[in-house]
Amino acid sequence: MFWADKIAADAVGEQVVNDSKTPSGRVHVGSLRGVVIHDVIYRALKHAGKPVKFLYGVDDYDALDTVPKYLDKEKFKPYLGFPLCNVPSPGDGAEDYAKYFIGEFFEIFEYLGIKPETYFLRDLYRSGKLNSHIDIFLKNALMVREAYKEVSKAERANNWYPFQVICENCGKIATTVTTDYNGSEVFYTCKTDGVDYVKGCGHSGWVSPFNGNGKLPWKVEWVAKWDVLGVTIEMAGKDHSQKGGSRDVANAICRKVLQKQPPFHSPYEFILVNGTKMSSSKGVGSSAREIADLLPAELLRFLMLRTQPRTVINFAPNYETTTRLFRDYDTLINKYSNSAELTEELMPLFYAQLGDEVKTFQPFDFSTLISLLQVPRLNIQDEVKQRSSQPLNEYDEIVVNQRIAAARKWLEDYADEEEKLVLYLEQVPEKANDLNVEQVGYLQKLMENLQNIGNWEAEELQTIIFSTTKELGVQQPMAFKALYLSFLNKEKGPKAGGLLSYLEKSFVISRLQDVVNLNQKKVEV
Repeated sequence: MFWADKIAADAVGEQVVNDSKTPSGRVHVGSLRGVVIHDVIYRALKHAGKPVKFLYGVDDYDALDTVPKYLDKEKFKPYLGFPLCNVPSPGDGAEDYAKYFIGEFFEIFEYLGIKPETYFLRDLYRSGKLNSHIDIFLKNALMVREAYKEVSKAERANNWYPFQVICENCGKIATTVTTDYNGSEVFYTCKTDGVDYVKGCGHSGWVSPFNGNGKLPWKVEWVAKWDVLGVTIEMAGKDHSQKGGSRDVANAICRKVLQKQPPFHSPYEFILVNGTKMSSSKGVGSSAREIADLLPAELLRFLMLRTQPRTVINFAPNYETTTRLFRDYDTLINKYSNSAELTEELMPLFYAQLGDEVKTFQPFDFSTLISLLQVPRLNIQDEVKQRSSQPLNEYDEIVVNQRIAAARKWLEDYADEEEKLVLYLEQVPEKANDLNVEQVGYLQKLMENLQNIGNWEAEELQTIIFSTTKELGVQQPMAFKALYLSFLNKEKGPKAGGLLSYLEKSFVISRLQDVVNLNQKKVEV
């Protein structure tokens, strides 16, 4: 049974699936994994006929703790330590920093067919919905301190209270420490040395902790959210799920203070880009927006779902990784087309869809599209139609056009120079003038064999290219190098049969003859 269906099968009663994000900067593709995982659990519960809600929270009362490198440091540095919702928006279309960055993320939700009920922490605090839980945790500060110590070995001072006031004097929330509670007000100090990235102003005083005047520390806040929203299922990333980590602390507080069972939890692994963990604030890796602009929605969902949640996804949008992703997706589409039965192997394909059905189509190889887009004077839509085994229906054309757009985007933004084709159509490439006798002999024989070919298609051309090396006993790397130099002026390229199939037969024969002639003249001299 697929992992999400197993969770759904074991669930009893009404379920509330929850996930959340601190919008500290441009949201990275790593953050999408949790979103898709929770969405799939929600869908699995719906398919199982269980009553379910899917919530997504914006933790916008968290402090701005660093200025992302892509923002104006001087403009935002004065807001370090402020709640994100109290920081100005970096651009038009949003009233504050938090809504600016989460707005972009929510656009990607829509693109991926993900439709949770969203909420903002500012609203839960300011509306008073968290007031009773703030009171409970402040009155039971001793138990909260004990939970931290027992689970994570973190010592809290005897006068530490689980609350951070928004300083009435300077507006910072990161720098304040609460040291007393009288049942209606807390005493706090805005410490000059409270955190290492910004100084507090030194102000202190008594203030009500209710109706948005501050927030609970996030591990305690997590527990309050679970209880207020009725959360029954919330997964967490590996970094929060280590033994003695954030989730264990939150679970302990939930049991100890509220005397309730925490929601169902199972950890999921990171998404790495070239081995680097994503960071929203540092701008490391590829943003969710950039990857959504590259991959069709189903492919982006599939990227998240083709591996088990507990397995690391190492994604870099290079040629090999990107073309393999499309190939793996197409393999499952073909399997489903042949059986139309949703086996466990096909469930990632099913949950990758934006709706509740798998729409089949004629797959067209993504790597071939990348190559075709680089052939001058070629009408790519016409070429795809000619190369397809049967006429394209309306949905086939939609998918092909999506892929053409993705291939074009990949070439513009991600292709290395050596991965780009530059076909020399007007003249023989300079490096093709320096072939050895064996290479010239190979090209001469290949030219003769190509004269007799009836079907000018990639597979047959590839067969001829290989069989000619065997016929002459020429080493394949040396032969392929001569072929690529003759058309691309580089030693490597796409699948050779495919490359020649994009070109007119008469042009290929003529070019090979020119290369042979040039090199023979040089030998004669």
